[in-house]
Amino acid sequence: MDVIGLLPRLHLLRFPVGQAYVWRDGDELTLIDAGPAGAGASIAELAAPLGRVRRIVLTHFHEDHVGGTGELAASTGAEVLAHRLDAPVVRGEAPGPPPVFEDWERPLHAEAVRHLPQGEFARPPQVTELSDGDLLDFGGGAQVVHVPGHTHGSIAIRLPRHGVLFTGDAVAASPVDGAVMLGVFNLDRDQALASFRRLAALDTDLACFGHGDPVLGHASAVLRKSADGYPAAP
Repeated sequence: MDVIGLLPRLHLLRFPVGQAYVWRDGDELTLIDAGPAGAGASIAELAAPLGRVRRIVLTHFHEDHVGGTGELAASTGAEVLAHRLDAPVVRGEAPGPPPVFEDWERPLHAEAVRHLPQGEFARPPQVTELSDGDLLDFGGGAQVVHVPGHTHGSIAIRLPRHGVLFTGDAVAASPVDGAVMLGVFNLDRDQALASFRRLAALDTDLACFGHGDPVLGHASAVLRKSADGYPAAP
């Protein structure tokens, strides 16, 4: 796991597949996603000198984002939160619907799976269910933005007081050239594009993605330019 400081209160945690974020309010920490299976112990070790992990907010149910959640919640007592449509999958009560792949995405997905731990992982028994517009008590008031398309219950988290937006996999940055793009491996591409456009319309200075380098300034303009490059749905 690589740790990258973005702001005095914000760190990026990068894994072989995907990434998570740590936001600090005093000695209270909030995780945005928790990495793949096996990541919980290393995140807890990193967090210990910084403060107490108070909550883990999951942007969606995919294993590269939730795999470390059960282990981390068990060791820290953190509350786990996810959108009400993805929460049953996070708890292990229901299977997650698979993506509808475009042909060019299949080899990318196969390569990602190759780098992920295989088999089951610890599931959090309790998940606080979220809805669009909910306000969470960190970062001066964190807004839940429902952005379906990647999964039915995908969410973004917006910190208006700090100009920070966590997009989950609704938006990504290309590993080749860093270009901002629609996230891949979606359930419904048209819905995902509508969600991308909703996020691009927000006032954002720093955009943090589930995959790829963040945009560290004037992120709204960068997101809008990318979103405008996709054709509108017929």
